[in-house]
Amino acid sequence: MEKRNTNRQREYRDDYRQHSPAWIRAQRRKRKRIMRRRIMIGSAVICVVLIAGVIRIFSGGKSHGKETEASAIEESTFQASDISVNGISLKGMTRSEAKAAIEKEYPWKVTITYNGESIDAENLIDTDLDAFLDGICTGKAEGEYTFAVEDSEDLQSAAAEAAADAAAKWDVKAKNGSISEYDAATDKFLFADGAPGKAVNQEKLIKDLVEAATSGNYDAVIQAEVNESQPELSAANAKEQYKTLSTFTTETTANEKRNTNVKLAARAINGTIVQPGEEFSFNKVVGQRTAEKGYQEAAAYSGGEVVQEPGGGVCQVSSTMYRVAFQSGMQITFRRSHTFEPNYVTPGQDAAISWDIPDFRFINTSKAAIGIRANYSNRKMTVSFYGVPVLEDGITWSLESEKTDELPPPEPTYVEDPTLDPGTEVTQKAATNGSRWVTYKIVSKNGTIVEKTEDHAKTYKGHAAVIRRNTGTVKVSPDETTAVESTSAAAVDGMPDGYVPGESVAPESSAAATTAAGSSGTSAATASTGGSETKGTHSETTAASTTAAATEAATTAAPATEATTAAAPKGPGEETTAAAPTEAIGNIAGFPGDGN
Repeated sequence: MEKRNTNRQREYRDDYRQHSPAWIRAQRRKRKRIMRRRIMIGSAVICVVLIAGVIRIFSGGKSHGKETEASAIEESTFQASDISVNGISLKGMTRSEAKAAIEKEYPWKVTITYNGESIDAENLIDTDLDAFLDGICTGKAEGEYTFAVEDSEDLQSAAAEAAADAAAKWDVKAKNGSISEYDAATDKFLFADGAPGKAVNQEKLIKDLVEAATSGNYDAVIQAEVNESQPELSAANAKEQYKTLSTFTTETTANEKRNTNVKLAARAINGTIVQPGEEFSFNKVVGQRTAEKGYQEAAAYSGGEVVQEPGGGVCQVSSTMYRVAFQSGMQITFRRSHTFEPNYVTPGQDAAISWDIPDFRFINTSKAAIGIRANYSNRKMTVSFYGVPVLEDGITWSLESEKTDELPPPEPTYVEDPTLDPGTEVTQKAATNGSRWVTYKIVSKNGTIVEKTEDHAKTYKGHAAVIRRNTGTVKVSPDETTAVESTSAAAVDGMPDGYVPGESVAPESSAAATTAAGSSGTSAATASTGGSETKGTHSETTAASTTAAATEAATTAAPATEATTAAAPKGPGEETTAAAPTEAIGNIAGFPGDGN
């Protein structure tokens, strides 16, 4: 545990160093100095090469001088009896022994304190002491030497790192005013004021550290100056800026059991608040779909077959949410497509869910918490995000998917059925083609597309035809035998072939590395009263339309006269006709615009 905490503290320290203005300036100075040194060294090397070439020419390529062997500085010994540093005799010492003797007499014990806590400041004189001893070891001139640290770019850089370490320990980021909880009784998100933070005055701390090093005050106790920092948003400011970031609706089937599952998953998500920088996990919030929780057995893919399992259909909730999260500028951290084309969203824009993987996850990139609304009503599944805009004013993100290839279906699966006439084949389930889709991220400004980049590509499998046949010479009655079906498709929908539960699997979407650029800071037309967000007050809802998947079924005709062909399902829950495309729908209970 102690090692884990140490690693976490080191990560905080490194993060503060990278973002500390003082440290950044010190690094710039250091880079310039290194560049100058490289130029000087490069020039010197060129001169040496030229001189060596001239000597080789005149000497016929033979060296007549003795090769000089430079002894390692570490092994150098101070032979002269009167070499001393700050009164410390170095007679007979190696370099490392000399350094230890000086450090014993002049140890670096500078500490930084704040509010009863203290940390040891990074040793700022170590580099100077090494350079100082290197010079003495090389020259070995007798005499009394005085070691003193002078202000330099290296010292400033080291002091900036030490100041960043202190900031990593004591800085507390101010908390913006934002939504703090969801009141299910009133169906409102409640607001709370922000909280001030505190920040170490790193500029002053750097000066104090440099002063301690250059004055020889190596046991100084420096009191860090910590100032209060105010949040960027108060509760009142937050109310003005909060708006519906995006909303999206998909239409479900008429299967009541499947719709029950969709409703339960939506209910589990509704009212969820995701803090800035926090990662939302669909499986973590919704939990495992079990009969004890009321989930019904409905159609879902398992092993490439449509089977009945508790929670079948909840992928429609995660897929609807994926579109909203993307359009809101969230950072998608994990998403995988289904094995087969979905029918309730455009292929390439789906998010497969199973327990406990695949999952759908995203990080809130906003400067304030976001609230999630999820609602099922009248075969409509709607998700909305409510928060402070992430994208700049006038900028929108959207997804556009294109079908690039139609792929032939897998080889048919033959099932021996001796109840058929010998030599007869009957197509029990027709084949469907597979397909490849490319999905693009579309960035628009004031309605005009300014960027179109490929976000991810997906190959969906086709369904193999299931054909019953009798390759024997005898026909038997149905009560004398039982036919067995088999499949070779992926065991878990959305996961790669050969996936073993428990293995780590990467997300498909390249959007996992995408972070929204900037925050608009624009005020939304949100009227809030009594410290709560009220339904029906958002005038800037992002409308998104659903495009139904076009799945083409290829029917394999059986050669026998008794053959009959059954239509292949387009996806789980296809007991009824697939839902027609639908625009983003407002006026649904629990969503802005319903006026309730």
